[in-house]
Amino acid sequence: MQLYKSRGFGEYFQDTFAFLKQNGKHLFKHFFIINGIFLLILIVIGYFFSKFYTEVLFGGLINGNTSALDEYMNQNSGIFILLLFVFIIVGLIATVISYSYVPIYLKLYTQHDGKNFTATDIINTYKANIGKIFIFLLCGIVVAIPVTISAGILIFVLTITIIGILGWPLVIGAVSLFYQGTLMEYLDGKRGIWDSFGYSWQMMSSKFWAAIGCVGLFYLMSYIAQNVIALIPYIFGMVNLFTDIDTNLGPEPMAIQKTMTVMMLAIFMLTFLVSSILNVILQLNQGVVYYSLKEDNENINTKSDIDLIGSGE
Repeated sequence: MQLYKSRGFGEYFQDTFAFLKQNGKHLFKHFFIINGIFLLILIVIGYFFSKFYTEVLFGGLINGNTSALDEYMNQNSGIFILLLFVFIIVGLIATVISYSYVPIYLKLYTQHDGKNFTATDIINTYKANIGKIFIFLLCGIVVAIPVTISAGILIFVLTITIIGILGWPLVIGAVSLFYQGTLMEYLDGKRGIWDSFGYSWQMMSSKFWAAIGCVGLFYLMSYIAQNVIALIPYIFGMVNLFTDIDTNLGPEPMAIQKTMTVMMLAIFMLTFLVSSILNVILQLNQGVVYYSLKEDNENINTKSDIDLIGSGE
């Protein structure tokens, strides 16, 4: 599938799903190879946090022990702080690597004219661009200050109008596409970081409503899908809870606690896994939009076709 291609609003959708159909197995296989260890660590730590929430906080309330939290923290404060520290550090590393994955994958996809590359090639590209990724992170934090203020004001104005709440995905989509386009342009190696920020905005502006409209709708679909999927273990948990309740004796505290523990763990793990997959799809859509806008602005594929025609004569 050709990434450098001029597209309209509908084609942004069509080609995102077409890319997933053609290359989804390769894309997600290498995503989990690269990010798997970090995701596994986060899931394990999240498991302990979920058990803490259900067994200590919720369990204490059921049993009438309001000091359960204080007692637990006094006995396990060291372990809790250590787990929290590891979770934050691993979470930051995983976020950076995960966020950079799709831009690097699509960069290699264009260089190899398809999916003819391996996990080793992806890792080597990470190593070669670790400095750029770090610079992007630092500069992105600086740029986030005015961007967050502007987006916050706009969301506040939209919220006041009530119906304007429907415009939230467009604001989120615009910010996401702006950052994603910047990273992709910076990794391309032809521009510095600040020029990449400026060029990303320039490309967005060329087809502003079509671009952010598509990305915004993808965010909305992702949000709905994630919440619907998260409801599945919740519904099963509640059904199991009510079917186990003895109508004569009332609900057993231990049964409620056990059901809540299983339900919270299932919701956390399922939501975590689904959100990771959906984030890849969201970034892929932004990548399709980016390469389309880049083709519109630079005619890269058109120039290549002309060069091929010239070389054949």
